[in-house]
Amino acid sequence: QVHLVESGGGLVQAGGSLRLSCARSGSIFSITSMGWYRQAPGKERELVARITGGGSTNYADSVKGRFTISGDNALNTVYLQMSSLKPEDTAVYYCTISGRRYSGRNIDYWGQGTQVTVSS
Repeated sequence: QVHLVESGGGLVQAGGSLRLSCARSGSIFSITSMGWYRQAPGKERELVARITGGGSTNYADSVKGRFTISGDNALNTVYLQMSSLKPEDTAVYYCTISGRRYSGRNIDYWGQGTQVTVSS
């Protein structure tokens, strides 16, 4: 079983920075990717950034150039460095992991989320 715990959220002024952390415990046979999603009130949950087991990354268009996802080699900890924050970045941010069991079955895990609030 895998557990994900997010930290680093909080209140920040527009233009400021925050770094979110996602700590993984437990094991999974094969990690496909880890990523960050966010959900603002009244909006659908959206993918913010993702990093694959091979180190490839991708980002939502709305955060390109401002956010950076990174992690250690084993993806035990994954970070989301957020800069030039805007009020529209306000949301609950969730850490996720996608992988495979030894059997080859795909499986996903989600953290509890951390609140990010950007004031104007």
